[in-house]
Amino acid sequence: MAQVTATQTAIINAAPDAVLAALADYTSVRPAILPENYRDYEVLSGGTGAGTVVHWILQATEKRQRDVKATVTVADSTITETDENSSMVTTYTVAPNGSGSTVSTTTTWQGAGGVGGFFEKTFAPKGLGRIQAALLGNLKSRLES
Repeated sequence: MAQVTATQTAIINAAPDAVLAALADYTSVRPAILPENYRDYEVLSGGTGAGTVVHWILQATEKRQRDVKATVTVADSTITETDENSSMVTTYTVAPNGSGSTVSTTTTWQGAGGVGGFFEKTFAPKGLGRIQAALLGNLKSRLES
C-alpha cells in the first residue's frame, strides 16, 4: 500500500486569523463552502475548532464514495481532520501573505495495493485536487466578498 496525497493552495485576501476562524467554523461556514461532492454533512459534536466531530459522505466519483467521520484538532495555524473510518487525514495550513493569507490543504491516505493501488495513486489526487480547489475557491469568495 502506498501513501496517496492531494494538495491545493489558494491566496485569500483576508487576515490569517479570519481565514483560520472561517475554516474552524464547522457549523456555519463549512456547510456553506463545501462543494457538491460532500453529501449528508452534519456536526456530531462541538462545532467550532478543536474537538469538533463532523460526518459527511465524500462522493469522489460517480461510483466511489467515502463515509467520513472526522475529528478536528487545531495547532497554531493548522487545522487537522482525522477520519475515524479510514487512514485519511486532511490538514489546512494558513500562513501570512502580504496583507492576506496563503491557505494550503493536503489530504493523505494509505492507498490500495497492486494494480488498483497504481490507478488510485495516479488518478485520485487529480480528482480530489479538483474538490479541494472548489472548497478553497468557495472560501475565498466568502471571505473576499
